[in-house]
Amino acid sequence: MVAFLDFQRATLGWKCDGLTPEQLGTAAIAPSPMTLHGLIRHVTEDELGWFVGTFTDKPAGYPYHSPETPAASWTDLDPARYADDLRRYDAAVDQARAAIADLDPGTVGEDEGQRYSLRWVLTHMIEEYARHNGHADLLRERLDGVTGE
Repeated sequence: MVAFLDFQRATLGWKCDGLTPEQLGTAAIAPSPMTLHGLIRHVTEDELGWFVGTFTDKPAGYPYHSPETPAASWTDLDPARYADDLRRYDAAVDQARAAIADLDPGTVGEDEGQRYSLRWVLTHMIEEYARHNGHADLLRERLDGVTGE
């Protein structure tokens, strides 16, 4: 299952490759404010929350979200900070991989009082990325015409 997730992670990266930070922060499909930059920030927090927060004793450490700014991963985008946000995403994926490296898919973790098996979380994250990769495909096509997996 991890291989399927890695494929989805790589697909999102491919959708962002070759675009300028300004393009990555462009909401190209009205009326949605969704951007590729925002997607990167969103899945950064998904990686930390679902894997680190659920399967380790470490806090998820959301870099964007807070009670005061719950949508911050999608907003407050600064093109000059995209490279930093991409590095933060890569680090979150590394932390997620480390959190589950030695776990059996049947391992159960807890997040906000709810119990989840690793198998369930992996399936959910594959679905999460696949859905957002569909969004990314549409955004990329509107930005520069590139389409494909």
